[in-house]
Amino acid sequence: MSETSTDTSTSLALLGKYAKAVDHIAIAVNDLEEGIRYYSEHFGYQLFERRRTEGKTTAMVSAVMKAGPITIVLLQGTTEESQVSRYVKHYGPGVQHIAIEVDDLPAMTEELKASGVKFDTSIISSPGLRQIFTHRDENSGMMYELIQRLGGDFSDESVKNLFEQLESHDNF
Repeated sequence: MSETSTDTSTSLALLGKYAKAVDHIAIAVNDLEEGIRYYSEHFGYQLFERRRTEGKTTAMVSAVMKAGPITIVLLQGTTEESQVSRYVKHYGPGVQHIAIEVDDLPAMTEELKASGVKFDTSIISSPGLRQIFTHRDENSGMMYELIQRLGGDFSDESVKNLFEQLESHDNF
């Protein structure tokens, strides 16, 4: 077995060891209002929350939508320099990241790092929630958000922290 195969199988085993469920799927769109209309009319998603997030240099608007146990988050950049706009320009609209709910995020993060997984953020903590983002796979455009829910939810501060960490590395 090659080194890459071993690293990949170790990472998959760790994901299976800690993963609980898909928390949400983030979808980058060209037009947030059109996205809300499409997912509402065609699939019955209901708009749960709207948010505007600003880092130091970029911003986005988002819409959390739910259909039963399924949550999607639609993302639209507010300027061409926005991380989401840069993502869409580079990869096109579509799934920007998948958030996996996990147990014991700090332990999982350390084990994944030891297996070779790279991260674009440190663990971001807010009351009742921890999250970390992997480095984006250049081939697919995907990144994973690993999230541990401890009775809380996203806050404006935690999402702003994410934006600022990605900005500091010029990542999107």
